[in-house]
Amino acid sequence: MKNLFGLIGFPLGHSFSKGYFTEKFEKIGLSQTHTYEKFELENIEDFPALLQSHAGELKGLNVTIPHKQNVMAYLDEIDPAASKIGAVNTIKFLENGKIKGFNTDYWGFRWTLEKWDAFNEIAPKKALVLGKGGAAKAIIVALEDLGLEVQLVSRTKESDTITYEEVTPEVMSEHLFIVNTTPLGMYPKVENCPAIPYELLSEKHLLYDIVYNPLETLFLKKGTEAGVRGVHFGLEMLHGQAEKAWEIWNS
Repeated sequence: MKNLFGLIGFPLGHSFSKGYFTEKFEKIGLSQTHTYEKFELENIEDFPALLQSHAGELKGLNVTIPHKQNVMAYLDEIDPAASKIGAVNTIKFLENGKIKGFNTDYWGFRWTLEKWDAFNEIAPKKALVLGKGGAAKAIIVALEDLGLEVQLVSRTKESDTITYEEVTPEVMSEHLFIVNTTPLGMYPKVENCPAIPYELLSEKHLLYDIVYNPLETLFLKKGTEAGVRGVHFGLEMLHGQAEKAWEIWNS
């Protein structure tokens, strides 16, 4: 019986994880005993049936949009960091038969910032986080742990959130680090981007997009055209979170 790993989410046509782990298994000589598959789950209610159909085989799962939050109700244990974030993107099958949730988005994102020269040189004090999904939650906690003040931006105004229409020149001048956590600009809808006032960007700004397909999104292109100091692609964050997931599965 193979050691089965996989990814749950919907849709999964753009998935990075299957290729990454399949190549990893080949590189470290585990391709005969380990396999990684995509499991498209449109409804999280189908999660128990997936577990039952692969009982005894599954060793670990990654979780992506739209299930990072609602999968938590189906887990036996949740790592304290993931509980604080309020989202899970990695599941480990424990030897006692229970399943435990973790969040590696936090580690992947923080790791890229800590070694990003432009981020460390500019040392922004405030950040705009575009979007409020599962990935945003991990990024917010990571930014706050690094000492940044975070302002959320979304299409809907809430007590902790401003709308895109409220991103004024003053807001732009104060928040030098802007992170896109929305799927806007992801293939195949590459002509989309968050509706921030790009004309207010300057060489003092830094942009980060967690979308990785395409590597350079319209969001990042507009930033480069406006003269921002640095942009960061989401692929490296994925590498970091994938390696953290592998570490958790094997610990």
